[in-house]
Amino acid sequence: MLTVVLMHSPFLGPSSMRPLADELASDGVAVLLVDLQMRINEAPVHQRLIGAFADALEDAGVGGPLVLVGHSGAGPLLPAFADALELDVAGLVFLDSDLPTPGRAWRETVDPALVSQLKASVRDGRLPRWDRWFDSDPLKLVPAGLSEEMRDEAPEVPWEFLKEQRPTVEWSGACGYVLLSSFYEDAAARAAELGWPVERLESHHLAAATSPSAVAAALKAVISKL
Repeated sequence: MLTVVLMHSPFLGPSSMRPLADELASDGVAVLLVDLQMRINEAPVHQRLIGAFADALEDAGVGGPLVLVGHSGAGPLLPAFADALELDVAGLVFLDSDLPTPGRAWRETVDPALVSQLKASVRDGRLPRWDRWFDSDPLKLVPAGLSEEMRDEAPEVPWEFLKEQRPTVEWSGACGYVLLSSFYEDAAARAAELGWPVERLESHHLAAATSPSAVAAALKAVISKL
């Protein structure tokens, strides 16, 4: 039986994906929500995170085949997550995220102005919580209660995470893309150019928390085409 493994953004916690996990489970989908909350500040951050992911799946006792779904900052790491497993991975789905950039650091792939802004906010080697990166609070889109849980979970991610080169891991298997916000339209367009199945929702980056039924339907549509 296929198991869908959900990975939240490293800049958030598992509650950001829990409504989606619950929606999939209620529809009979075997689903595992992995807790990837980052509390490490020593290099190599990526390898420690990938190791924690592999340990979490081993502890959960899931068997293959798996479809790995990565939201936001977890998306570019999907090939490395798959490579760390001894289980059968049937496909990768990028959920409102950038595509992999093996051997390149996050700060090499974004607007230099954002890099400078975030670097100036670093304290004791860590970034502020993700919701404090913006002039307008992105969590205001999320219902009270859940938004407070997401705020409490959001880690102060090590600056080293954004400086380190991403793992140089190639993936030649099936891939798909689910677009939630216009911010990642270029990534979705590139996915379509590569021949991947792509589903687009006119929503926002945190739609897995606020519109889980719509996101679940889009995700299942992509998985069915892998």
